[in-house]
Amino acid sequence: MSKHRARRRDGGFSVVELMVSVVVGMVAVMFATRLLATSETDKSAALGGSDSMQNGMLALFSLNFDASQAGWGINDTLVNGCNTLMKDADGFTMLPVKRGGVDTTPLAPVVIVNNGEQSDVISLNSGGSQSGVGNVTLADLYAGGSEIRVTSNNPFGFNPGDVIVVAPEPAGGACSIAQLSQVDMDVLHIASGRYNSGGGLLGGIYNQGSKARVFNLGPADKFALHTWSVERGVLRLRASNMSGSTDAPKAVVDNVVAIKAQYGFDRRPDFDPVFGSQVTTWSADMLDADNSGVAGDAGDFQRVTAVRLAVVARSQVPDKPQGAARTCSTTTGKLTVFATQSPAGVEPSPVTVALDISGDKIHWSCYRYRAFETVVQIRNNAWRP
Repeated sequence: MSKHRARRRDGGFSVVELMVSVVVGMVAVMFATRLLATSETDKSAALGGSDSMQNGMLALFSLNFDASQAGWGINDTLVNGCNTLMKDADGFTMLPVKRGGVDTTPLAPVVIVNNGEQSDVISLNSGGSQSGVGNVTLADLYAGGSEIRVTSNNPFGFNPGDVIVVAPEPAGGACSIAQLSQVDMDVLHIASGRYNSGGGLLGGIYNQGSKARVFNLGPADKFALHTWSVERGVLRLRASNMSGSTDAPKAVVDNVVAIKAQYGFDRRPDFDPVFGSQVTTWSADMLDADNSGVAGDAGDFQRVTAVRLAVVARSQVPDKPQGAARTCSTTTGKLTVFATQSPAGVEPSPVTVALDISGDKIHWSCYRYRAFETVVQIRNNAWRP
């Protein structure tokens, strides 16, 4: 009988053995769970960094491409920075700039609306004429109507549908944009068109006591007035030459927190674009760069030789909030852009960028961010006639 009981004990587990097995199993599960949680955190961080990298690079590429074309066809001193009057039947409006305390709408390669720590609004503009800065002189006084008489017979490069800008000479008065409906030997007709106001030019009288010139900005679908902005974490574009985006901006790239820009001025006293230009001062606001006593006039825009651009993008998926306060420590403060010298020897003008997005239910500290920067030369001087 004693041998039988011994065989029964040898065939099973004791309570102590079972308890040890349970404890070992629980420890293994705990380590496996912690390993899984760590791997998921690392995966989220990697994916978040990849998202912000991809979105930021795409946004910066879009801005960089526009900036590299900015200024084509509008680099003549009569046009660049001229307070330009325009009425678009499709609803596009130009960015306003203060000039002596008064709102103006300059036709310039780059126009910046500085919003401090929040995202800026940037306008990058160019024409599309194959003749670059092709222009003709008014032959007679223009005081209204749909006919503009010019001194050239059958002016080269002017075709029906082209957008034109009429500028007074010498500079100082307002310019006016219109669209050609017909081109005769020495008459440009603006009887109808997208940019015409009642078949005439805005601004009234041209060629009164001085000359005025008509510049060809190319076909309407090549006349590119592009305004970039960020709204609720989405980079948006309002463009004069893109159907459906003239009166309201369209989404381009998501998870973009802000875009920032600065003018690169050449403020040298002996500035002469014939002998080249260089950046001496960075500023997010328009300056009195030519020391004329008025900030934002045409002379100041003609001293803009480069534009500095920055894009701040964030990860698509936020990290999970921690603790009872449901806060994150992924990002602890605002970002700073434009803090480095570029080009060398030019003092930077650092800008702090706020990371909050209006209406976002998740706190900005739970996201991962990347900032991308570039400097683009405004090639007006190289293209100057």
